[in-house]
Amino acid sequence: MAGHQHSHDHGHGHGHQHVHTNNKKTLLLSFLIITIYMIVEAVGGLVTNSLALLSDAGHMLSDSIALGIALLAFTLGQKAVSSTKTYGYRRFEILAAALNGLTLIGIALYIFYEAMMRLSHPPEIATTGMLIISSIGLLVNILVAWIMMRGGDTEHNLNMRGAYLHVISDMLGSVGAVAAALLMIFFGWGWADIAASVIVAALVLRSGYLVTRSSLHVLMEGTPHNIDLGQTVQTIREMEGVQDVHDVHLWSITSSLHALTAHIVVDGGNTVAETESLLSEIEHRLAHLDIQHVTLQVESAQHKHAKSVLCSLRGAMPHGHAAHSH
Repeated sequence: MAGHQHSHDHGHGHGHQHVHTNNKKTLLLSFLIITIYMIVEAVGGLVTNSLALLSDAGHMLSDSIALGIALLAFTLGQKAVSSTKTYGYRRFEILAAALNGLTLIGIALYIFYEAMMRLSHPPEIATTGMLIISSIGLLVNILVAWIMMRGGDTEHNLNMRGAYLHVISDMLGSVGAVAAALLMIFFGWGWADIAASVIVAALVLRSGYLVTRSSLHVLMEGTPHNIDLGQTVQTIREMEGVQDVHDVHLWSITSSLHALTAHIVVDGGNTVAETESLLSEIEHRLAHLDIQHVTLQVESAQHKHAKSVLCSLRGAMPHGHAAHSH
């Protein structure tokens, strides 16, 4: 028995599809609201000459792009698998999240640069217009954040979380713009606009870094953050009939789909039916650890194998064969 593949789908498939549909609807509504107000805020920033407003509008533009890409990612993610893409387009979701993160970092750096330029040549700012536009912007961001929290999976889905973080940091940016407008109106502090934009930039930079780091971790086939490899191996080892486990690989295909491959050593005298029953029970237990796609290679104690739990690939051999430590 060279391998056994299983997808634990008892009731999970329908639930996942329901969450997926909710995420799409939530993103579409959020995208429309953000895009419309982004245009309003950009025009307002130009009219009032406020960097805080313009930076907030720039951030809203990134929100709009982020939500659009995230929406496209969910749509592409539903495309069927093919002989050239055996996992379909699910990984596009992670690429979208990575692009969102890099966009945020770029916007943050531009705001820092623009703030430094304005320190030496502070412009005249129409504070009342700035206050009105930023206050409406704050309400729009609160509404969109509420819609996303209520209707989407912002906790576990990396793509959805990336878009949500855009909106949250933008909401904080609107708070900064409102505060800056009030400080300029009541105290005449012209530097408040620059200070608010720098604070926004710092928040944007942090969000961008976190989303990019999480995305790169998935793209590098890193172990999912919510799954403990040691506990996973222990769960397999504790199964009656399993003598050893080695060559374990655990990674995320996308933020809501985790996969595992491993070699397990069993009694060579077992029948095929007994071994299949053991594999089925292992897969069932791993599904409760949030590992949905499991492929196990079965070996007997007589089969030469590595003692290490982790696989050690030493690169390609001259004729294209991988050097595998067994």
